[in-house]
Amino acid sequence: MSLDSMQDWLLRLTRGNALFALVLQIFLVVLLVVVFNFFLRRLLAKLEQRTRLTETPWDFALVSALRKPLTVLAWIIGLAFVGHLLDAETEATIFELVAPARTIGVIGCLTWFLLRLIRNVQDGVIAQRTARNKPADRTTVDAVGKLLRVSVLITAALVVLQSLGFSISGVLAFGGVGGIAVGFAAKDLLANFFGGLMVYWDRPFEVGDWIRSPDKEIEGTVEDIGWRLTRIRTFDARPLYVPNGLFNTIAVENASRMTNRRIDETIRLRLLDIDKVASIVTDIKAMLAAHPEIDQNQTTIVNLLKFGASSLDILVYTFTRTTAWVAFHEIKQDVMLQIAAIMTRHDAELALPAQWLHLQDTRERVAEAQPASLPRAAH
Repeated sequence: MSLDSMQDWLLRLTRGNALFALVLQIFLVVLLVVVFNFFLRRLLAKLEQRTRLTETPWDFALVSALRKPLTVLAWIIGLAFVGHLLDAETEATIFELVAPARTIGVIGCLTWFLLRLIRNVQDGVIAQRTARNKPADRTTVDAVGKLLRVSVLITAALVVLQSLGFSISGVLAFGGVGGIAVGFAAKDLLANFFGGLMVYWDRPFEVGDWIRSPDKEIEGTVEDIGWRLTRIRTFDARPLYVPNGLFNTIAVENASRMTNRRIDETIRLRLLDIDKVASIVTDIKAMLAAHPEIDQNQTTIVNLLKFGASSLDILVYTFTRTTAWVAFHEIKQDVMLQIAAIMTRHDAELALPAQWLHLQDTRERVAEAQPASLPRAAH
């Protein structure tokens, strides 16, 4: 049945009452959209439940992304049809905006769908690799997702302008000239943008890495790398927001990529234990060589370092296999306690801060300095 025949049928049904026939047409269109949306939502909900259980993430990402934009699109098409009906009957100027509004709505729904699809695929890829116990490079996935979303938004904006009658070439030319002025006005924003781009490209750190900077008071775990800011969670649980442009001018240490952790301690023995140093050094070397948590492929140094003012300084320099912060301190504690046990076996003790006073020589110098008429101090 064509639109004209439907209108004729409605006119006959309403006995020639054009206004009542128009209202009835609008009611039927709205009712049709409501019924269509009802069944469409139920269908997409069942498809979403089924695709959630499949092994591949692509079907669920597609259905989940399509669910909301498709229902909104149905309303846009239905309301646009109602606008055409009103335009045909009233010929009001305002209803000339129905066609461009419908075009913008369709483009908006398509853009919304693509943005949701990119987000769902991004989350699905990470979840799939995590479920398979494979390393998930969240930083790269986020970077690709953001680039795709920016591309979709720019393309949608250009299509909308073209559909509204604007010349894309003129817009691009204006953007090229205006970009120079915008570049000078927003140089910090651009510096942060390209700083974030360099972080994605060079990958000095990723989401989840523990980083610190010797140039700035920056240390913590990376939570998010945005286009302008990087959010770092410090060890006192505070969020730290760092402009990406700063990473182009400072040095960054990535503690998460270390291969070992270092034990670098100085053991200070009494000066009286000089004859026991060689045996203690030999036993510490043997203990470290037999320790299962010490990496024997790394440098290990146990030697008398220097003669201190009141101690014999022994350097203990070695590396653990683990890089975990808590486990490292457990291993270091075990090594230090074993060193203490070695010292105890050799009857050696740790040196305490001390100052040696040669009292005999002092008394003699005082006695020699006294006048002859005065009695000497008793020795």
